[in-house]
Amino acid sequence: MTYLSPNQLKQYEDEGFVSPLDVFSKEKSKEIRDEIELIEKQMPHELEKDGRYNAHLISPLLDWVTHHPSILNTVESLIGKNILVCGTTLFIKNPNIKGFVSYHQDAKYIGLEPHNWVTAWVAITDSNENNGCMRMWSGSHKENLKDHDQMFNEGNLLTRGQTVNDVPKSETTPLILKAGQMSLHHPKVVHGSDLNKSNDRRIGFVIQSYIGTNVKQVLGKNSVQLARGEDKYNYHEKIGRPNSLMNKVDLKLKKQENDNLQEIFYKGSSKKGTY
Repeated sequence: MTYLSPNQLKQYEDEGFVSPLDVFSKEKSKEIRDEIELIEKQMPHELEKDGRYNAHLISPLLDWVTHHPSILNTVESLIGKNILVCGTTLFIKNPNIKGFVSYHQDAKYIGLEPHNWVTAWVAITDSNENNGCMRMWSGSHKENLKDHDQMFNEGNLLTRGQTVNDVPKSETTPLILKAGQMSLHHPKVVHGSDLNKSNDRRIGFVIQSYIGTNVKQVLGKNSVQLARGEDKYNYHEKIGRPNSLMNKVDLKLKKQENDNLQEIFYKGSSKKGTY
């Protein structure tokens, strides 16, 4: 039940991220991976493309991760005791497939204002420089949002291929995580990741994001779960937690939420990407 220490809070304030943080065991990570791969086996396209969003609504184990007390404690240290879950994303990089994430800022296209929110990146498998871990441009969150080019480039796991140019990669920090560990990062920190050059999958489960109850969605609508505390603002519609694995009612809710999310991600764009 660990809250962030003064040193960890200082790292987040100075660098825009804090990592690594222990959450659960390697054995539990394997159990979670097995549930993800069971969904993939039984419903082959359910977690592909825009289906990778909000898998916590159909997976009891991913729901367990999303509402894990240790994660919520660290989040509370950053955004306060009233916490909403605004969505999740699976970032799966398979071996021999050219998937990468261009350098970007989460706050650019996600529509959550003010920036009283934080993203948790949870390693379901080990994440390292060989298999395409995240890299952070330390301190970049202290500046205004940067211009992003919309590349729509092949292999880019972002919706528009949104890209901040001229990022000094040699100055970025790799966030190396063991399965069961996580990092937290600020909405405005510039980050990206490279190709998976290993012979196994790299699976990251991202709670994107935990938001304070004072945060509005200004580009559209998406429902939230109350994770901790109380919501006196009621800016968002509330949804429940999954009934069971791949429950039909939950599958329908996931699709509706993902349709709403596409409207947010592509607001103002004349083109849609693969994701």
